[in-house]
Amino acid sequence: MLRDLRSGPAGLSGRDAARRLARFGPNTPARAGSRSTWRALRRQLTHPLAVLLLVAAALAVAAGTAQLGTAILVVVVLNAGFAFLQERHAGRAVEALGRYLPPHARVRRDGTVRSVPAAELVPGDVLLLAEGDRVPADARLLSGGLQVDASALTGESVPVVRDASAPDTAASALDSPVLVFSGTGCVAGAAEAVVHATGAHTEIGRIAALAGTRPTDESPLERQVRRVARLIAAVAVGVGVAFVPLGVVAGLSLTEALVLAVGLIVANVPEGLLPTITLALAVGVRAMADRGALVKRLSAVETLGSTTVICTDKTGTLTTGTMRVVDVRGPGPTSAPPGPAFWTTLARCSTADPRTGAGDPTELALLEGAAAAGAGVDAGVRDAERLVLHAFDPHRMLMSTLDPGPDGPMLHVKGAPGPVLARCVLPADRRAAVEEAVADMAGRGLRVLAVARREPAADPPARDAAESGLTLLGLVGLLDPPRPEAPAAVASCHHAGIRVHVVSGDDGRTAAEIARRVGIGADRVVDGPVLDAMTEPELERFFAASGEVVVARAAPEAKLRIADALRARGEVVAMTGDGVNDAPALRHADIGVAMGRSGTEVAREAATLVLTDDDFATVVAGVEEGRRVYDNVRKFVVYIFGHLLPELVPFLAFALSGGLVPLPIGVLQILAIDLGTDLLPALALSREPAEPGLMDRPPRPRRENVITGEMLLRAWGLMGPVAAALATGLFLAVLVRGGWTPGAATGPGSPLHTTYRQATTATFAAIVACQVGTAFAARTRRASLRSVGITTNRLLLGALAAELAFAAAAIFLPVANSLLGTMPPPAWVFACLLPMPLLVWGTDEAYRAVRRARGPAARHPAPPVAGS
Repeated sequence: MLRDLRSGPAGLSGRDAARRLARFGPNTPARAGSRSTWRALRRQLTHPLAVLLLVAAALAVAAGTAQLGTAILVVVVLNAGFAFLQERHAGRAVEALGRYLPPHARVRRDGTVRSVPAAELVPGDVLLLAEGDRVPADARLLSGGLQVDASALTGESVPVVRDASAPDTAASALDSPVLVFSGTGCVAGAAEAVVHATGAHTEIGRIAALAGTRPTDESPLERQVRRVARLIAAVAVGVGVAFVPLGVVAGLSLTEALVLAVGLIVANVPEGLLPTITLALAVGVRAMADRGALVKRLSAVETLGSTTVICTDKTGTLTTGTMRVVDVRGPGPTSAPPGPAFWTTLARCSTADPRTGAGDPTELALLEGAAAAGAGVDAGVRDAERLVLHAFDPHRMLMSTLDPGPDGPMLHVKGAPGPVLARCVLPADRRAAVEEAVADMAGRGLRVLAVARREPAADPPARDAAESGLTLLGLVGLLDPPRPEAPAAVASCHHAGIRVHVVSGDDGRTAAEIARRVGIGADRVVDGPVLDAMTEPELERFFAASGEVVVARAAPEAKLRIADALRARGEVVAMTGDGVNDAPALRHADIGVAMGRSGTEVAREAATLVLTDDDFATVVAGVEEGRRVYDNVRKFVVYIFGHLLPELVPFLAFALSGGLVPLPIGVLQILAIDLGTDLLPALALSREPAEPGLMDRPPRPRRENVITGEMLLRAWGLMGPVAAALATGLFLAVLVRGGWTPGAATGPGSPLHTTYRQATTATFAAIVACQVGTAFAARTRRASLRSVGITTNRLLLGALAAELAFAAAAIFLPVANSLLGTMPPPAWVFACLLPMPLLVWGTDEAYRAVRRARGPAARHPAPPVAGS
């Protein structure tokens, strides 16, 4: 490598390094441009529902209400601007990768050691690495050895050994014993290495490229809203166009027919739908923040609610992210625990400091275990009393310290079981029993260390002589343990019909052990290289099989392929993670979930959802919140659609009667309903509590429409016709009692004009009264209103009170009378209004009672779990 890089042990000259910097560029990840955010803004402004609202604004201006048109325009602009700000985070993951690198590095240049900015490193530079350093570029060791914390890059929770003289037979570069990678940390040892890749050509740069490629897909709700917008546009425009010839036949002039057609189109455009959906998602964002999850894109709330598969990382997600002693065994053939000398050796044979947290995570865990056993030693006292330190040697795979003992100096040893046992004096039967115990502990995914000691001569011999003839004290097994709340969270996922796969960079045995401990049915365990060799169809078939999967030693590209394979089967995939290596998958999954406390900044920037408490159970809470939000979106869609028919029927009555029946409601009165009395109850429905049995339902299919046939039946087949009949009937009753006969003139200057204005006001009031009944009916999809309680959504009660107050102002205030063409109707009309909410609500309540009587909603069978 030195030859190919035209370098040497003395490093590069300053001038050569400057030339290479000009050629290779700075040692920073390539940054994505800002086009994506501008495309996001343009996409929001050209959204079908936004376009429909822009048309509604233009029609409102044409109808003579420029203020209303301006208000609708402001709503569109605010929604687009908010979405623009929400999507600005997309490119920040790459910037975070740059901040993950150290600011300076020590290199040999011109034969001397100097500190240079890490951004100025070039291939061929010779790095000097020591304990505590962060590796600034990809490099090959030239001399020495290191223990490297590569968890952020590989997902492994245990530091890995890198030794310049080790044979390189690894199947992948990340597993090479002689390579170190940019962004990883040195926890022990010292070494020199030659840089072979910088900037975008490093492993971390490659991850940056993966994190910045494919655009974020639309969420299921975003796709459905587009379909709804097209449906509404088609219905509104179709009805408006069809009304023109009918109006002419009814005796209107072409101009009058066109004006009323415009009003009919406006009546069919639910101006409050887009802001209501946006605010409903915003409410979900706030609710999830209260439960420990920060949502960076509004649609992520709903996406999480539709999740069918969670691909979770292990380290720091299912586990605590810190090593713990979970198993200790004595040196004998029985299961007797080790004696005090065992714990004393662990306390003495260490260089870590629990007070500051400095040192190898494994050593910190061992010291914690020793302290719990009563053998704790102050790190300062320990180091001051130490006679000799033989640091960890990658060749020997052990370390030893010579410390004072009660009867003279004592050599304390710990390390890999094989090398330590080879230096111990053991009978054959005991050696076989110990080796069997080692195999049992390793088979459970534990990191196993052997602990031994020796009483040397007064003069410490050489290391080879000292580390021989040892007395075995016992074995210790460590594990990054599961989070206490993880099993319950996984069980909740299974109950909700969600499968959980583990995709980890850690060892397969360790990952499978953790999976089984938290209840994930590790039915199949596959190594990353095996998965990488699968074709796309093979990968899809692999994940199509039943059960849950553990993928070990997974590369970043593997996580992307897994997500694509699952999505190709129609799954909605949530990917959790906390490391740099997780960034591409977090960025491109349906929803990326990062750990906020223990995770890297890169992962947090790439994700759309950040768990502030690092609690896997919060993912389940997010699923419930997402389902509640989506349910509530459907509830206010039912509410909004429930009074479209009462607004449409008056126009049909006018047209189909050939003008014999005057228009029962004015265009401005319809607009007052859509943006005056309509919006607040719809917003209040977005705060509706979760309906009973919400988490007992199966995840909804990815392509299921937000508007279903059942919703249309309730809105247009039940509540809508009842409300339309009540409103139109009250209109005709007011006219008839005022002396009207079919075909009689009701225009300005006619004797019946006052009666006509009272009749249209009665229609307006009747639609508002029916809205109250529709709001209560829309609160539940299947359950009865009594089961959720009338007062459990106090915001809705306040919104309905505000709606009625607005309607009263529109009816009784002279200014509103002049603007909207209203006039207070006779007193008996208000008596007729009182039962209307009950009639509308009762119709839907009876329908839901019939549905409940037919049987409970179908449940999704829980994914099979190993052993069940």
